[in-house]
Amino acid sequence: MSKVWLITGSSRGLGRDLTAAVLADGDLVAATARNPEQLKDLAEKYPGNIYPLMLDVTNKAQIIAAVENTIKKFGRIDVLVNNAGFGIIGAAEAYSDEQVRNQLETNLYAPIAITHAVLPCMRKQRSGRIIQISSIGGRVGSPGLTVYQAAKFGLGGFSEALAKEVKPLGIWVTSVEPGGLRTRMMASMACAPEVDGYENTVGIRMKMFKSSDFIPTGDPAKVAKVMIDLADNPEPPVHLLLGSDAIARVKQADIARSEEMEKWLPVSMSTDACDQEN
Repeated sequence: MSKVWLITGSSRGLGRDLTAAVLADGDLVAATARNPEQLKDLAEKYPGNIYPLMLDVTNKAQIIAAVENTIKKFGRIDVLVNNAGFGIIGAAEAYSDEQVRNQLETNLYAPIAITHAVLPCMRKQRSGRIIQISSIGGRVGSPGLTVYQAAKFGLGGFSEALAKEVKPLGIWVTSVEPGGLRTRMMASMACAPEVDGYENTVGIRMKMFKSSDFIPTGDPAKVAKVMIDLADNPEPPVHLLLGSDAIARVKQADIARSEEMEKWLPVSMSTDACDQEN
């Protein structure tokens, strides 16, 4: 039986590659975008299998309508992919309140709200897959990306806790955490105003992202294939790093965190209440 996918941010980047791959695989897709007209070619190629929907993921009424209309159209939702999002770079003190709010609303609050809207359907089905598109930035912090990574760290924590809640209901949750992908995301990242003093931290990373010489390692088409395989895997992981760059950075971070924990272990252990002492 064909699976029903609900994919946000389907009109470009990874979301576009995933939508095309799922359709080519014979499944049904409720494909959301701010401008569904950008999905016209896929609708012509796969009539009846794709259901383009307008969705601003920060609009609660549109979220509810998208989920309800998907269920009316296809009868169920088997796989939710929270993909829509965008990045911003700059020093933490340079971000405006609006920039911080937009990052959290799009990259954290929206996936939580969409997941919330889809869960009743999956709970009644006693089955479902929720794939959250996070980032290596949800595991390891980097200068210049504080607010974006605050959202991604939050999404990873939400996903890990949610996975424990819904596993007994037959619902599996995976936080997909790629390294750099060859999409236009990095080149199109918004920027906060520059602030003196951050040239050797934020400045270096900003130049790297904007440089034409910077070529990410990740292939979005291969990432899309992994997500299709995840939807069929009987025991998918809660966290899935993708890309050699992501693996290398997490290994380095794990070593540094372990060394820091051991160094401060006496202090950590010193705060137990006296009745816990041996």
